[in-house]
Amino acid sequence: MKKAVILGASGGMGYNLVHELLNRENIEVVAVARNTEKMKKMFHRLNGRISIVAGDALHRSSILQACEGAEWIFHAINIPYPQWERDLLIIMENVLAAAKKEKAKLVVVDNIYAYGRSNGKTMSETDPKNPHTKKGKIRLRLAEMVEKSGVDYLIAHFPDFYGPCGEKTLLHHTLKKVVQNKRSQFIGDLNIPREYIFLPDGAKALVELALRDDTYHEHWNIPGAGVISGREIIQILREKLQYEKKVSVVTKSMIYFLGLFSPMMKEMVEMMYLVEEPVVLSGEKFEKRIGPLPKTPYEQGIIATVDFMKHQEEA
Repeated sequence: MKKAVILGASGGMGYNLVHELLNRENIEVVAVARNTEKMKKMFHRLNGRISIVAGDALHRSSILQACEGAEWIFHAINIPYPQWERDLLIIMENVLAAAKKEKAKLVVVDNIYAYGRSNGKTMSETDPKNPHTKKGKIRLRLAEMVEKSGVDYLIAHFPDFYGPCGEKTLLHHTLKKVVQNKRSQFIGDLNIPREYIFLPDGAKALVELALRDDTYHEHWNIPGAGVISGREIIQILREKLQYEKKVSVVTKSMIYFLGLFSPMMKEMVEMMYLVEEPVVLSGEKFEKRIGPLPKTPYEQGIIATVDFMKHQEEA
């Protein structure tokens, strides 16, 4: 039985990767995060092929120990924006050290920041990466570290997440208040179509890539089920959930003002271009070489996400 280690297993993508890998035969899954109590609650219903391990990615010895015997290391760690500049490079150095020690395949969960502005173009893996934000430049530097490391790697780029355990996502901010039947907020212009990916779809596509031998030393785009506007999302909530409360809009100027008092909001300001000039990914490479991408329709994915959140609230 081969071993897959999920770093960042308590996050949205980590949680869904654990479930997707356990759907495959002959794979032992090691879920790694700092908070073992949270993981025990998240995974208590799963079968015996999963083990829960405490690991702090900022401490190399902790990550080396957590990754012992790994065939695959999935790097799905996410940290708050204010810590990126200080900590992300250290985390990647430690993850790369573990991959080298174990001769493991490294699977990196990445976002779209390194692409920079799309200028209305659907972005493919061959498009140059020209980040204009501090965080986009950090993501590009991390990718370059991986490419030069000598390990077997693949880097997957995703649009904004939503879905089970996607607690740090923009749509979660909206849906949380809907679940509570309170007035909610939507971040960005309601009329601009943007791309999101349902987390179980993203996890399934990434595992498909990881379990093949001909997908490494490459970047892969994993898009969602097309684009959707905030107004369309609210309409789904109104029609399917009979949600009637007001949804207000959070603008860039509001984020800027909040940034005067909150380090997190201050760091978010430069990323607000993504709600004004959305980056949309092409999945042509995946579909030509691997097959059809999993694409849960937004209506189905949003309702499934709300149902999951309701069960979490009840629990």
